[in-house]
Amino acid sequence: MGDQHLDHGWLPTVVEALALLIALVSLWRFGRRWPRWLPVAAAVAGIVVAGSVAWYLHDEGITGDPAPARLWWWLAVGGFWLVVAALGWRWAGWRAGVLSCATALLCVLSIGLTVNAWVGYFPTVHSAWAQLTVAPLPGQTDRMTVTAMQLSGERPEHGVVVPVTTTAEISGFGHRTELVYLPPAWFATNPPPELPVVMMLGSQLNLPSDWLRAGNASNIIENFATAHRGMSPIFVFPDATGAFDNDTECVDGPRGNASTHLTEEVVPFVISDFGASADPRQWGIVGWSMGGTCAAHLATRRPDLFGSIVDIAGDLRPNAGTPEQTLDRLFGGDEARRAQFDPATVIRAHGRYADLAAVFVVPGDPARRRDALDNPEGQDVAADTLCRLGMTHGIDCSVQVIPGKHDWTFAGAGFDRALPWLAGRLGTPGLPEVAPPGTAPQPQDTPSG
Repeated sequence: MGDQHLDHGWLPTVVEALALLIALVSLWRFGRRWPRWLPVAAAVAGIVVAGSVAWYLHDEGITGDPAPARLWWWLAVGGFWLVVAALGWRWAGWRAGVLSCATALLCVLSIGLTVNAWVGYFPTVHSAWAQLTVAPLPGQTDRMTVTAMQLSGERPEHGVVVPVTTTAEISGFGHRTELVYLPPAWFATNPPPELPVVMMLGSQLNLPSDWLRAGNASNIIENFATAHRGMSPIFVFPDATGAFDNDTECVDGPRGNASTHLTEEVVPFVISDFGASADPRQWGIVGWSMGGTCAAHLATRRPDLFGSIVDIAGDLRPNAGTPEQTLDRLFGGDEARRAQFDPATVIRAHGRYADLAAVFVVPGDPARRRDALDNPEGQDVAADTLCRLGMTHGIDCSVQVIPGKHDWTFAGAGFDRALPWLAGRLGTPGLPEVAPPGTAPQPQDTPSG
């Protein structure tokens, strides 16, 4: 049961069917006992709930694939039955109350499953249970144990995940506990080898652990290290938002100095605390959605820190709503500051890059890519525009289109495709350099933007 999928398959279908069945039974048995105003009030409440969620998603600039149509249905139905469950029992009796409460709970569960199918946050029952109960991550241990293993010369069979607390003295950025993955090869010597590092950045609604759980990075990295005799880069999972719903887009602004935290605190911490390489050619950033946008502007702004980018379905520039809302929310109305974090502006201002490479991964059908490029706000356009611009400024670049949609399942697939190239390019000991996935965009494929 723990491996049963929550984002597709029979379980969500059964829950939704059961919710509809009990709702129909409740209406048939008790609907005639309600006062006439109750179903009207409940229907209005359902419409208000659905409309409020739609407004919130639009206002917050939450991008990606459009919400599935049945989400609005379940929000409206769920709002209806929450009102009925709260008030209807007074006229229909306790049996009706119990049945109405069960219907409301199943509707709420159906809403959750529909959202999950949209974003892929909980792939399985086990992953949902582990996240909700704050269970340890696979291979998780504490820093003291890692130090003891290193001093004793104990090389583990599998990599370990270490929660870490980095400083905020420079940035003042209030962040949560962050995570570092150490491959078995890190334990080979004392002091440890100067391994390359990959910084992993997630979506705008996130926990630092999301890449490891929802994005399946825990299995992807471990399988990669096992296939290479315990060798891989170090992976750091920082907190780029400070809270689950604080969309910083990794910039410095009213929502916190996230960029400064990532570049001036996380990077030095990993180098000093884990003996990682300080060579920018051995540092890469992988980001999905908001994280992809972050990867593009962080690395193009700071090529002295990062040499490789994997941008998975990122936007053309930081986005937190409409352009006006973004300017206010992220930059406090400062146009000059917004320009400092706009990747296209940064690339043009920088001039020619000496040693920066990027892979952009976007969901879709390669055979229908021309249709996707007709959408000026799509991730296809962002990838092609930035890649094409980067190529004219010395950035080695390619774009890969793979099947999927804007969810965590796609994020994991994109990371899995790019990892062999990234690990080789970063100079991971014993790993060959391989060609980047995807192809370089042709000039005629991309709007001038």
